[in-house]
Amino acid sequence: MRKVVQSEGAPKPAAPYSQGIATENFVFTAGQVAFDPATGKLIDGGIKEQTRQVMENLKAVLEAAGTDFSLVVKATVFLSDINDFSQLNEVYGEYFPSDPPARSAFQVAALPLGAKVEIEMIALTG
Repeated sequence: MRKVVQSEGAPKPAAPYSQGIATENFVFTAGQVAFDPATGKLIDGGIKEQTRQVMENLKAVLEAAGTDFSLVVKATVFLSDINDFSQLNEVYGEYFPSDPPARSAFQVAALPLGAKVEIEMIALTG
């Protein structure tokens, strides 16, 4: 089984990809940047504000797939500046108060429209 996941609570894809794909056991999200779902534009603010928007976008995709942060097994974080890592962790940690998933984090050369952070996740189905 392969099912496309679509949520109005997350930005509409601006290219040929799905917000997420659900299988019998897993949900794979597309990378999310800090786009406001209502406007489709990058929000104002620094790394903390952008991380919060990214996490809210991911929450909407996960919920549309019938799962949530408690079932996330792996996250991958892409940062435009690795010096933002500790500030990212402050916000990210609010969404995983205990038993966080495995995670990798990388600094990349650039993210869409000058975003500071992009995160993708893999979760168990609910």
